[in-house]
Amino acid sequence: MHGVERRWPRVIGHRGAAASAPENTLAGFRKAAALGVAWVEFDVRLTRDGRAVLLHDDTLERTTSGRGDAAALDYDGLRRLDAGAWFDRAFAGERVPSLEETMEALAALGLGAVIELKPSPGAEDATGRYVAARVAERWPQSLPAPLLSSFKPAALAAARDAAPGLERALLVGAVPRDAQPQAAALGCAHLHADQRRLDRAQVEALRAAGLTVFAYTVNEPARARVLLSWGVDAVFSDCPDRVIAGLGAGGI
Repeated sequence: MHGVERRWPRVIGHRGAAASAPENTLAGFRKAAALGVAWVEFDVRLTRDGRAVLLHDDTLERTTSGRGDAAALDYDGLRRLDAGAWFDRAFAGERVPSLEETMEALAALGLGAVIELKPSPGAEDATGRYVAARVAERWPQSLPAPLLSSFKPAALAAARDAAPGLERALLVGAVPRDAQPQAAALGCAHLHADQRRLDRAQVEALRAAGLTVFAYTVNEPARARVLLSWGVDAVFSDCPDRVIAGLGAGGI
């Protein structure tokens, strides 16, 4: 994999462009595109009635006008919430987007994507299965193939079974000793790790084992340069424009 032309940029917008616009919203993806980002990352979970929407937390308070468990609301209830005003009044009225309208927006913007499966507790299998099937069915042909990721092995296993043709990434905090066999058991060719807990030896060992390594969340260009010098393939950033600029013309 590492001998062929790379198919993703070195800097990927985290939850859109989370430092510049409300995370996991269409406004965030438009902002990311305007900042020159080529790929974004976002989080997907299921509503009470089984629709896929973009939302990071299990609860609603941090990024919407709602309160309580996200899984307790159906799709129409979630859509009534404001998902932008918490960030800035300029984004008031922004809605929690569905996976389907997100894919349409990405096609219009020309953005590739890493799609994190973020299931509510107990919904790992259902989330992995539904999202993978929906992405396999609806992903715009004009875009590069997406990458599914998750901290939850059960969600990744369900995604593999539902859509084996989609590439998958195992998400971790610190890299476990058995990262390679864990990834292999799930059919994952990629590993995404917390940049604060990575070192050069780990990156080199993971790449030697055939895994592609992405690091999150990297907001300082100097840190991005270090990680990339170790062999990290891409970094996720809340301020991707700043990191891209700091890396220079050859940095991405």
